[in-house]
Amino acid sequence: MSNYILYGITLILLTISFYKDKKKTRMALKKAWKSFENILPEFLGVIMLVGVLLAALNAEVISKIIGSSSGWIGVIVAALVGSITLIPGFVAFPTAAMLMKNGAGSMQIAAFISTLMMVGIVTMPVEIKYFGKKLTILRNLFAFIFSFIVAFIIGKVVTGI
Repeated sequence: MSNYILYGITLILLTISFYKDKKKTRMALKKAWKSFENILPEFLGVIMLVGVLLAALNAEVISKIIGSSSGWIGVIVAALVGSITLIPGFVAFPTAAMLMKNGAGSMQIAAFISTLMMVGIVTMPVEIKYFGKKLTILRNLFAFIFSFIVAFIIGKVVTGI
C-alpha cells in the first residue's frame, strides 16, 4: 500500500515539475534513464546470483550458516562474506531482506551489511593508491571491528535488550 502512495506522490511531483519547466524535467528524466541503464546490469547480476544461491541453499542451510542459532560464528562468516563482496547499497538491502526471509539472523545480517558498506577488501588497491597502505588497513580493520559492535547492538535491540 505504501508503495502506491510513494508512486502517486512521485507522479504528482513529476507532473508539477513538467508544468513548471518542461525542458529541465525532460533532461532530468533522460539522466535518470541513463543512470537506470548503468545500474541495471549490476542489479540483475546480483539478483540472479542471490536467486541461484537461494535455490541451491534452502532456508534450513541458510539458518544453519547465518541463522540466529549460528551465534557469533555466523556473525563472523557474514562479516567475512560482506568484507570481500562488492555489492552496491541499493542491491545490498533487498539481498539482506531475501536472506532474512530465508532464515538468516538479524545479528548476522547486521554484520553482513556493515562490512559490505564499510570494509573494502576488493577496493583496497585503489584505496592504498590514494590514502596509503597504513591508513587503508587501519580504516578497514576499524570498520570490520565496528561491524561486530553494530551486530551486537542490533542483536540486543531485536531481542529486546
